[in-house]
This record gives sequence, C-alpha cells and structure tokens, in this order.
Amino acid sequence: MDQDQLHEQENKCIQDCPPGCTSGCPVHVDARSMIASVQKSDFSNGFSLLRKSIPFPGIISRICSQPCRNYCIRKDIDDSISIRALEKICVDNNTKPVLKIINPPVKNQKVAVIGAGLSGLTAALELVQKGFNVVIYEAADCIGGRVRDISETILAVELIDKDFSVFDELPVIINFNTCIGSSTDSDISFKNIYKEYDAIYIGTGNKNVPDFQYMSEPQKKITINPQTLLTDIPKVFAGGSFRTGTEPWSAINSISDGKIAATSIDRFLQNASLTANRGKEGSFETSLYTNSEGIVVHPATPMSDSAGYTISEALAEAERCILCECLECVKVCGYLAHYKSYPKKYVREIYNNLSIVMGLHRSNKMINSCSLCGLCAEVCPNNLNMGEICIEARRMLVAKGKMPPSTHDFAIRDMKFSNSDEFKLIRNQPGTSAGKTVFFPGCQLSASYPEYVTKLYRHLCDRIDGGVGLMLGCCGAPAGWAGQEKLFSETLSSFEQDWEKSGKPAVITACPSCFYMFKHGLPDIPVETAWTVLDRIGLPGNERLSGSPMKLAVHDSCTTRFEKEIHKSVRNIILKKGHQVEELPGNRERTVCCAYGGLMIYANREVADKVINKRVLESSTDYVSYCSMCRDNFANHGKRSYHILDLIFDNDGKDSAERESPGYSRRRENRSELKKILLTELWGEQVDDKIPEVKLIIPEKTYQIMEDRLILVSDVSAVISNAEKTGNKLKNKDNGHFIAYLQPLKVTYWVEYSSGDNGFTVHNAYSHRLEIKG
Repeated sequence: MDQDQLHEQENKCIQDCPPGCTSGCPVHVDARSMIASVQKSDFSNGFSLLRKSIPFPGIISRICSQPCRNYCIRKDIDDSISIRALEKICVDNNTKPVLKIINPPVKNQKVAVIGAGLSGLTAALELVQKGFNVVIYEAADCIGGRVRDISETILAVELIDKDFSVFDELPVIINFNTCIGSSTDSDISFKNIYKEYDAIYIGTGNKNVPDFQYMSEPQKKITINPQTLLTDIPKVFAGGSFRTGTEPWSAINSISDGKIAATSIDRFLQNASLTANRGKEGSFETSLYTNSEGIVVHPATPMSDSAGYTISEALAEAERCILCECLECVKVCGYLAHYKSYPKKYVREIYNNLSIVMGLHRSNKMINSCSLCGLCAEVCPNNLNMGEICIEARRMLVAKGKMPPSTHDFAIRDMKFSNSDEFKLIRNQPGTSAGKTVFFPGCQLSASYPEYVTKLYRHLCDRIDGGVGLMLGCCGAPAGWAGQEKLFSETLSSFEQDWEKSGKPAVITACPSCFYMFKHGLPDIPVETAWTVLDRIGLPGNERLSGSPMKLAVHDSCTTRFEKEIHKSVRNIILKKGHQVEELPGNRERTVCCAYGGLMIYANREVADKVINKRVLESSTDYVSYCSMCRDNFANHGKRSYHILDLIFDNDGKDSAERESPGYSRRRENRSELKKILLTELWGEQVDDKIPEVKLIIPEKTYQIMEDRLILVSDVSAVISNAEKTGNKLKNKDNGHFIAYLQPLKVTYWVEYSSGDNGFTVHNAYSHRLEIKG
C-alpha cells in the first residue's frame, strides 16, 4: 500500500468535503456548524464560527444575497434554510467579546488599497494580518462605501461602525477625501501610487475609477483575471464592483473578492504561484453526498417580524437543517461506527500503522476488527471498500511479522482441525467408483447441525444422477481473512488436488463462505450452492411439511452479496414450504455481516456484539438464514432464528428457532462424530473411538468462561494430562487446587483444577501469549 494507492483510496471518501451551503458561499462560511450551534442555543459559538469567515458579521447578516441557499438540499424538498436570518440571531445574541486581532511582525512590502468599500476593506484587513504595510485611499470622508447608502432600518449606523471598529486596532493608514488620478492638484496621481507601492488593489466600485495616466494609452480599460484578480497592469489587482461593473451588487461577493485579492497579493510579493491550488475559491459545487431519502417535508419557519427571527423562531428554523454529511458507510456498519470516525481518517491511520518500523502497532486491533464484507463499498458513492484496505493491511502485517499471533490463532487452529484426519473425508457415493458431483458441506454447518449434513447428502444422492461424492473439510476462509496468504493458498491448493483426484466433479456447497472462496479463489472449479440446487431438483419429501405457516425475515449472507440466483432460490424454498418472506432493511446486495466474516468475532468481541445486536433488532419477526454462523450468532444474542435446513427438514416438527447453538468444544466434537457416523452408516467402515486421556468435570460457570476465552475442552484436557504425567503443577495450600500450564503452539493455557474419585474438576482457565522458559 504505497502513497499513491493511499491517496487514491483517501480521495474516494468525501466526508471531509464541505456541505453545499459552505461550498456555495463565496467565502465558505461554516453554516452547518453555525446552525448546529443555534440548535443548541449557543449563539455565541455560532457568532464565532461566522466571524472566522466574515470580517463584518453584523453587516453581512443583514444584507447578504445568500447564494448559499441555492446549494441547500432542502430547496428540492421544501424551502432552503434561512441562513442569513440565523446568522443575524447569532450576531444579535452573542455575549462573548470579539477576540482582539494579534498583528504579526511587519514586512517591508507596502500595499495600497484604493477604495474603502467592503472589497477594499476586506483586502486591507487580510493583508495587515499577513504582515504587510497597508495604506487605504478613500474618496469619501468615511469607510464603508455602498453600505453607507443602505437604509438605516436595515443597517443602523451604530452597527456599521461596530463592524468597522476592527480597524481601530490595526496599523492601517486611511487617507480620507482622497481621489486617485483626478485633475485636481490636491489629489495623488495613480502614477505616483504605482511607483511607491509594491502592489495595489483597486476596489473603488464603478465610481471614482483611477486615471491610469502613466500608461501610454490614457484611461485604458484594464482587464482582470477572474481567478487571481491580477490586471494586465503589473502588480495591480482589482475586484468588487470595479470588476463586476453593472451587475447587481453583492456584499458577500465583494468580501470574497477582497479575500481572493489578498491571497494573490501575498503570493505575488512572495514570488509564489498565483494559480496553484485555487480551484475552490469563491462558490463551487461540493462533492459531498448527502442522502435526502426520508427527510420530512417542513417548510421554512415564518417570521413574525420583518426585522428577523425571534429566538424561538430561529430555533425552529435551525431544526430544519439536516446538517449535511455523507457517512453512508458509517450508518450501516457497526465496525466503522465503533471507532467514531470515517474511512478517510481510517485509511490514514492504517497507513501510519503500517509505516511503523519500531514501536507498537496500535491500530492492529482496528485493522483486524473489520468483517471484510464489502457493504461500505456498496453504499459509498465512490465505492470505497474498507474491507479491501484492511485485508491488504493484514497481509502486510503478517508478512512483516507484526501480526499478533493470538488475534487469529483460535480460528486458524480450528481450520487446521477441520482439515486434519479428525474431520477431513473424501468418498464417492456409496456403491459407486466415481461421481459427476461432490457435496462439500463446510466445517461450520457440520459443527452446528451435523444431522442436517447427513440428511441433505442423502437427498442429493437420491435426486442427482451420475453419483454425488462427499468431501469434508474447511475451504480456508479463516486463513484468507487472517491475511495468511501462504496458508490460504496451500489450503485451496490442497482442495483443488483432492477435487482433481475425484475426477473434477461439480461442487455443491452448503456454506456461503465456501461458495465464495471456491468461486473467487478457484475459478476453474464449477461451484453451486445447495440452495440453488434444491430449488431446481426439489425439496425432500412433500413440498409442504407439518407445522403452521410463518412469516420469516430473510438474512442474506454477506458472502453472497451479489449472488442474485442464491437470493432468489432461498426465497423460493421458503415460499415452497408455505411460509411468507419479510425483507430486512439491509438485504441482498446491501445485507450486513453477522460478525463472523473477517473473523471479527474473534478479533473484537465488543464490535461483534454491537454488529449482531443491531441486526437482530431490525425486526421482531423470526429470522431465517442460510449460513450456520449467521443463525448461531443471532440465536446466541436472543433472537429467534432458523437455519433454512430447519424448514427443509422440518426438524421433526420441533420449533428450532430457540435451539441453543453448540459451544466451541461441542462444535469440534460434532465434526468428529459426523465423520464417524457417515463412515459407519453410509460406507460401512469400522471406526475406532478414542478414549479421553483424562475425565473432566466442568461446571456450567467454568464452561462459559472457557467459551468466552476461546478455550476448548481439549485444550484443558491437554494441560491437565501433561501436568499429571510430568508433575509440572503448583498446589494452592488454601484450597487444594492445582495450577498448571501448557503451550502447545503460540498460546499458553493455564488451568486451575482439583482431582477426585470421579475425575478432574476444572475451576478456571485462561490463556495468553506469554512464553515461559526454564
């Protein structure tokens, strides 16, 4: 993930882009934050935010032409927010003193500003704050230009003078009653001004235009660059009504010109580029996307007084503002919401984490908590996929040896168990020597519902011609999600070799993750899910079995996000069984992850719980899933939930929605027992049962502790067996309990136990990455 790739991903996130009101404002007032302050009745903070962009807030809050309203999302729903009126309420109710301007060290360059209207005064103010010597020349006897001509009912003299009092604090020389370039002897010629100053800004409006007598063509009409405001006369800049001429006068545009001119003059005097990075000065279209779906129609709040809103009216109008932002991905993803930021910042944090050579990689947990489901890309206007970024980061951390072994250790060991002789199995259909099809149920369905694996396999054998073989094992998804590319590649390669030896049959999976891994990792292998197959060949027995019709909310697996045929078949099966289908808010292409994807549930249980709880609360209807892990996760969080096989096989007429999911130890036992049952019942092979080395007594409370800490019964058995054989154990004299440890691989297991006539009672167990030597 190099810098170019980083910036490419960062730039896809538009959350930092300004809302339309700010981009449409020529001086980019942060109207969203200001209105948010009004919503909290914090008018002083609203004033401070306004003052950051507007040098004369009292004036502008009364006469601004409000170009921002043309960019307001609400204009297409009801009425644009009355931003100027809300600015006025902040100005009128500000209780905090305006911070005094701190003047920087003065530079040697001198700048002349001709005209003391809003444009010239803004340019002067900005240039003084940049450290330049500024002298203003004004034909009238006061500053303000056109604002002095506005009716006092709109702009009181006191308010104007208050805004302009800022110049009392600034080292600005103002020459009143001074025309530049007129025919009287008392006036200063533009030629002399041009010689004396390093730069000049003309903001005289369309009156009192200077006489450019030093030019070879007297009274030459100058041209002005609309981006930089530099004229075709060297070092002379011009703006305001002098530039726009007879166009309707706009106070906010005049202020904008003053700001743009000040930036140009500053760059000019520093010999910097006048044009670089200036595409977003003045009004522009923002790239920010804000979803307007569901916004309630609420017309503008009427004013009881033409002078402006009362406080209660202003609060009502401010509440209409939706405070535009994107955050489409954060709204639907519990992982992104958990870290209380948004992808642009996450991408930068991940890059910084990967760049660490020495020190702690503090963002590893955040990187490993993503489910890699891709929902963020589906809802993002620019298709930014945090899953792709996180999985690439995991691969890099693994390659650099910076991935904590404990993060994915349990899932990887579970995967290896499923591909060991304890579970792995390859057989042709009983009574055949070859087959055109092979059934691969996957390790998780076999762990949760082994009885359904047998029933489903028998049905496939009955309905599909040409022989249906059986392959038990794991597709390698845990290794892929953990970023362990080598192990993932080896696992897929091993499956491919077994598949080739079996005659390259078509593969039927009952696990959505297996389907995804084979389809994308082994594209040459024809693969289909059991659900599309069953929809085509028919269900076992009668289409409709016993039991009352139910309304069921379908949860689509995230690994089938773009598999329309699977979505269709699953719903067809439910309908064929006589039930009704309810669609959850996030379904099909926009379904959410159950927290198993990406190994989220192992890397960050807190985030996983949030993700699951959010999903199970989306409907009061019973859920149905076609992924065993989805069903188990929902059931473990108290949600009545079915696996689709519960409906297909009717679970002997029992209500399986509240069936408890097996614990981690039981899941392994289920796989081992499934293999034995299949070999015995279908292939008539003799299987020797292994006798446990130690007999364990595990109280329910201790068992739950082990489940929470991902400690298997077999792990505890290994610790106690080793301790009893070697004598490596400590005895607590107070209670007679023994404490022992064992480090079979990268994780050290500790067990507190006691011995008795009926076996060993386990009192506590925990694990960590500490390596004990000596």
